[in-house]
Amino acid sequence: MSAIRLQQVSKAWAEVHAVADVSFTAQAGQFVTLLGPSGCGKSTTLRLIAGLETPTSGSVHLFDRDVTHQTPAQRHLSMVFQSYALFPHLDVAQNILFGLKVRGVGAAECALRLQRTAELLGLGALLHRKPAQLSGGQQQRVALGRAIIAETPVCLMDEPLSNLDAQLRQEMRQELRALQRQLGITMVYVTHDQTEAMSMADQVILMHAGRIEQNATPAELYAQPATVFAARFIGTPPMNVVALPEHAPAGVLLGVRPEAIRLASDTGHAAQVLAVEYLGADSLLTCRIGAAQLNARVPGHHANAVGATVRLVWHAEDEHFFDAASGHRLTQPPRQHVEMVR
Repeated sequence: MSAIRLQQVSKAWAEVHAVADVSFTAQAGQFVTLLGPSGCGKSTTLRLIAGLETPTSGSVHLFDRDVTHQTPAQRHLSMVFQSYALFPHLDVAQNILFGLKVRGVGAAECALRLQRTAELLGLGALLHRKPAQLSGGQQQRVALGRAIIAETPVCLMDEPLSNLDAQLRQEMRQELRALQRQLGITMVYVTHDQTEAMSMADQVILMHAGRIEQNATPAELYAQPATVFAARFIGTPPMNVVALPEHAPAGVLLGVRPEAIRLASDTGHAAQVLAVEYLGADSLLTCRIGAAQLNARVPGHHANAVGATVRLVWHAEDEHFFDAASGHRLTQPPRQHVEMVR
């Protein structure tokens, strides 16, 4: 059953088109991420689902109900914002219960839900503390608690972890995913961080310039990028997308991920090392082949100095081809393509 369905949704302010003809479906119980760079329209799309913005055109459906012109309160969903937006004069329990009390939920039901939510999020010992007495991670849990206690079938999140440090973000990613699975809710999560999207989501909707660039699972997005933008946005470092005449004709671009490239002794492309970054488990080599520049991620510490010549090889199945004019993926390799020496 679909929990969320957008049909050709657009949002414009005067000459600015924040969202253009966006359509997608999220199934009930899925973790969906809206991924993309700043200004791509992902937060606006989330606000359109929430009812905080009204589409210029198109329609929004929740569980097969057309909610395009309904208020946020009528849509029966919860939302966690980038800012925790906690009331500083209220303690943790009061912050979590605030929405329920506004809606007139009875005291007994409030107490039951508070106990259940506090246990889920490990906030039992913090219920009488004020926000100023909490760490960033604890404040984030309180904001989550305020959304979870509403017990809505859909929860929207707008970059909720962006204010946390790297280690805490990783911990919270794992907790969020486990919590979503435990509750069985549909979660739509906005982020510009591909690690968050790839590690948590069942479905990734990659956006660019107000449109959907690709809608796929994390594995499909990595292995079969639909466009040059998708290929370059996903991966650390991103995919090499270059023109190598011996591998593709004019107008066709070759894509190879850095981790697919290996060093060889006497086969492959001769390349000049431009830079070496030692990353611990592996090294990132920036190399030049003719006019093209490629990154290669190779195991361990690379001893060759800048300026040295190395030979680079990769398997034919690791190659991706794109139309240079449109940026779209080519489903078949070019006719002139010759398999690289393995």
